[in-house]
Amino acid sequence: MDTIKSFLRKKDIIFSAHRYGIDAMGAMAQGLFASLLIGTIIKTLGEQTGISFLTDAGVFAQGMAGPAMAASIGYALHTPPLVLFSLIAVGSAANSLGGAGGPLAVYFIAIIAAEFGKLVSKETKVDIIVTPAVTILVGAALSMLFAPSIGRAASSIGNVIMWATELQPFLMGILVSVLVGIALTLPISSAAICAALGLTGLAGGAAVAGCCAQMIGFAALSYKDNGVGGIVSQGLGTSMLQMPNILKKPVVWLPAIITSAITGPIATCVFKLQMNGPAVSSGMGTCGLVGQIGVYTGWASDVAQGLKSGITASDWIGLILISFVLPAVLCLLFGLFFRKNGWIKEGDLKLS
Repeated sequence: MDTIKSFLRKKDIIFSAHRYGIDAMGAMAQGLFASLLIGTIIKTLGEQTGISFLTDAGVFAQGMAGPAMAASIGYALHTPPLVLFSLIAVGSAANSLGGAGGPLAVYFIAIIAAEFGKLVSKETKVDIIVTPAVTILVGAALSMLFAPSIGRAASSIGNVIMWATELQPFLMGILVSVLVGIALTLPISSAAICAALGLTGLAGGAAVAGCCAQMIGFAALSYKDNGVGGIVSQGLGTSMLQMPNILKKPVVWLPAIITSAITGPIATCVFKLQMNGPAVSSGMGTCGLVGQIGVYTGWASDVAQGLKSGITASDWIGLILISFVLPAVLCLLFGLFFRKNGWIKEGDLKLS
C-alpha cells in the first residue's frame, strides 16, 4: 500500500475534491471560454457586421470546445506534455459523443484519461508511443461507453430545470438565481455547471441574474472598503475574491444572496429575461460582460431565425436593470440595514 501511495505521489496523482471539483472544473470553464464562448461572440460580431472572416473564425473556435476543455483540464491536473496534447483527441471524442451534455462528459472522461496517461508517462523506453496511446485509447473507450449516457443525463437535468422554470418562473427564478449565484462566488465554476447542464432560456436568465447580484452586489456593498478598484475587480472580475471575508464572517454574504433571491424572479416573471446564447454565458454574470454579451447573441440569433421580431428598448432596459442597477441598489440598501444593526462593520469586506 505504501508503495502504491509513493508511486501516485511521484506521478502527482492526488485524489481530492479540491483538485477535481475546483481546479479541474475551473479550468474546464476557461477552456469553454477560450473556444465556444469567444467563438460565439466573434461569430455574432461577424454576422452583425457582415464580415465573413469573423464569422468563419468564430465557427472554427466553436468547433474546438471539446479539445479546449480537455486540454484545460489536463493543464489543471499538471499532466506531462504528451498526456496534455493527447487529451485534445479525448476531448473531441467525449464532447462529440456526449451531445448536448458534452461538457459534462468531457469533464469526467478527461480527468480519468489524464490520470491514466500520467500513470504510464515516462515509464517505458517508448514513451512517445505508449503515453499518447494509453491516454487516447482510455479516453476514446470511455467516450464510446459512457459519454452518450452522461450527456443524456446532464441534458435531462438541464431540461427539467428549464421546464420547471417555465412552469414556475417565480419559485424557480429564486432557486436558480440563488444557487448559481452562490456557485459563482464559491471556488467552483458556475459557468462550467451551466454549460454542463445546458442551462438556457428563462433558467439561463435567472442564472445571469444571480451571478450579477453577487458580482455587482459585492462591488457596490464593499465600495467603502475597496474603492473603484474593488468595483472593477469584483464587478467585472469575480465575487470569488470575497471568499476569505465570507469564511471569516459568513453574514457578509447575505445581502448579495437576498438580492439574488429578488432579482431572479424579477428576471423570469417581469422581464422574461432569457439566455439563448451559449449556456456557459449563463454562469458568467458581468465577468468581462460575458453574460450580457451572451444574452445579446441570443437576441441576435432569435432575430436571424425569425423567432423574435427585433431587439426592443424593453429588452435593453430589462437587461440593464437586472445586470447592474437592481443588484447595486438592493445590495446597498441591505448593506445599510446590516451595518446599522452591526452585522457588517467597516473593513469586513476589505480585499486582501
